[in-house]
Amino acid sequence: MASGRGVCGFEFPLCCRGSLGQFPRERLYPYFSSGKVGFLKKSMALSGQTAGLVIFLKNEALHRSVFAVTFVLVPGIVFSVTNGGLKSEFFFPRLTKQAFLIGIMAFATSREQIKNVVKDSADIVQVIGEYVELKRAGTRFSGLCPFHAEKTPSFSVNPQGQFFHCFGCGESGDVFSFVMKYHHMDFPETLKMLAQKYSIDLPEPQLSEMEQVQLRQREILFEANEAAVAVYQHCLRHPKLGKLARSYLEQRGVPPEIIDQYRLGYAPNPEEAGWSYLADQLLVQGLTPEALATAGLAVRKDRGGYYDRFRSRIMFPITDMTGRVVAFGGRIIGDGKPKYMNSPESLIFEKNRLLFGLYQHREAIRKQRRSLVVEGNFDLLLLAVHGVDNVVAPLGTALTRNHIHSLRGYGDEVVLLFDADAAGLKAAMRSIPFFLAEQVRGRVALLPAGHDPDSFVRAEGPEAIASLVERARPLAEFAYDTLVREHGLTLAGKNKIVGELKPLIMEAADSEQQALMIAHFCEKLGVSDGYFRTGQTGPDKKTVYDAPAGLASLPKQEKNLVDFLILYPEFLGELKEAGLDRVVLEPSVVRVIDLLDVYVGKATCQPEQLLSAPLEAHERTYIVELLTREPPYDPEEKNDSVRKMCDELIVWLKSVLQKRTGADLLQQIQEAGRLGNTGLLMELMRQKQETEKKRTGL
Repeated sequence: MASGRGVCGFEFPLCCRGSLGQFPRERLYPYFSSGKVGFLKKSMALSGQTAGLVIFLKNEALHRSVFAVTFVLVPGIVFSVTNGGLKSEFFFPRLTKQAFLIGIMAFATSREQIKNVVKDSADIVQVIGEYVELKRAGTRFSGLCPFHAEKTPSFSVNPQGQFFHCFGCGESGDVFSFVMKYHHMDFPETLKMLAQKYSIDLPEPQLSEMEQVQLRQREILFEANEAAVAVYQHCLRHPKLGKLARSYLEQRGVPPEIIDQYRLGYAPNPEEAGWSYLADQLLVQGLTPEALATAGLAVRKDRGGYYDRFRSRIMFPITDMTGRVVAFGGRIIGDGKPKYMNSPESLIFEKNRLLFGLYQHREAIRKQRRSLVVEGNFDLLLLAVHGVDNVVAPLGTALTRNHIHSLRGYGDEVVLLFDADAAGLKAAMRSIPFFLAEQVRGRVALLPAGHDPDSFVRAEGPEAIASLVERARPLAEFAYDTLVREHGLTLAGKNKIVGELKPLIMEAADSEQQALMIAHFCEKLGVSDGYFRTGQTGPDKKTVYDAPAGLASLPKQEKNLVDFLILYPEFLGELKEAGLDRVVLEPSVVRVIDLLDVYVGKATCQPEQLLSAPLEAHERTYIVELLTREPPYDPEEKNDSVRKMCDELIVWLKSVLQKRTGADLLQQIQEAGRLGNTGLLMELMRQKQETEKKRTGL
């Protein structure tokens, strides 16, 4: 068995040359080049010992065929390797597209290589087209953005660059970004989903011993929680143990289909079932006492043994966004304390990140582009019973920034449906900074006095909820009205209002949003904008909230340089050698260069990779608009045109560097003359003459 090495550095097991046989005239031919997999459609007839197609792949970064590889991989096609004038020929026997990709995956063990194989196999137009109605517009496709409400299409998909961008809301990225945002998945889940869709077997990840232990611990916790769901459900259906719980749910108006949909259960009264009803059953199934304690299902006794954490409670399974049960919430039946109790945090559960009902209601929220936030699990259930199914509830905590970030991926707006009591007002006020920081549109709908969502929807019906939501106050207006009611509009009251509004304004992630809020509140309070910046009633001429200048405001030549680097990052090294780092000092450009440094040198370096970097909004917009422009050259003359542009930029960099060097020398000469340092003056004059000779070429 021989082996050949491609330009990407992978080794492939190869068979010696043999008979090719007869192959169809029209089909897809896979090939492998510079770390990327592609499929070439070509008409050709192959028979006998003839390989009818040869592709030369060169090391483009060096612009020369240091190690040329020529091959076409179809069943029995010749694989030719040319190195130093010696040519060896091999062929792959009967490889299908899937088998070929599996072979590649066996060698592409790093995350970046695996990601590239899946990404190159996935058609971004096909993937996005399953969720968005796309229409061809020239070389691109357009449709209504799935991430914000719009009537005119501003969502663009670029099949050549394999990325998308919405000119309305600014969302952009590659096929992974779209799936992650649309389905609210993390990267490993997205990679697995796309790999399955395109029949690519992912290699098992190489985990450290510690990671393997942690993975086993997580799986045990998932297993324990799933087993607990079955026990709690069984107990709820039990003729004797679940009688009180079934009666309670019936009184609250929760029908059997809702019980099944949310997998509700019951942790029985210890006087009827004992203090270790759940633990005893799970231990029989093979789970350990330590696993039950870690999952928060059982509590260790001081004198040994375990007892159930949840007792006499309606049980609500809490799921992550893959539908796996990570924890439980329990509502007491009767007058016990606390009213609601959740599982303690664990390896698989962080209560400040998850929302009850989001997994079940994610599609309804996405469809309506709006989510309602209520405070209790039963509030959510009863709204769902009445057809209001775009609702979520925090898990015994105040709403957090992580919660708002999670909801941001599903809709354009979040409405807080809270009680009108002091606790409800406080909860709404406390959440405002998170909405501003995440740039999510939020409103507040306060229920009539004496009502919670459960009682209100049962008394007035879902139409009353819809009306209340439509009349909900924007967060800024709600904050202002609440503070006015609390402090009044006296001079002292205004001073307190400004003092509480200032930190809210500073939470706004966008400088324009900050300026707009300042202008709005200034008009309402009758004070100058300087009052919000300095705390004084007089104006402050110094501007605090300047918008970032960004890449779009660069001088023409520097802008040309940035554009070239983004489009052709493989030339970064050449431009650095010409003095790039010493010439370009603008922070926004330096930031782009630093980001490019991360990607250049990898197996594949594509302009679109920048979109996966942590960019500012204005930077992302600039890059996407650049990538969606038509190239300024004839595609057939790309290589010559790009080379010429690079040479021109190198000349410009050297010219600027020489001018700056000359200016610095002149300043030093003047200083040496002022100090009367003749020796230094003569040396500097000599250096200036040398610099001038280099600049003029004389």
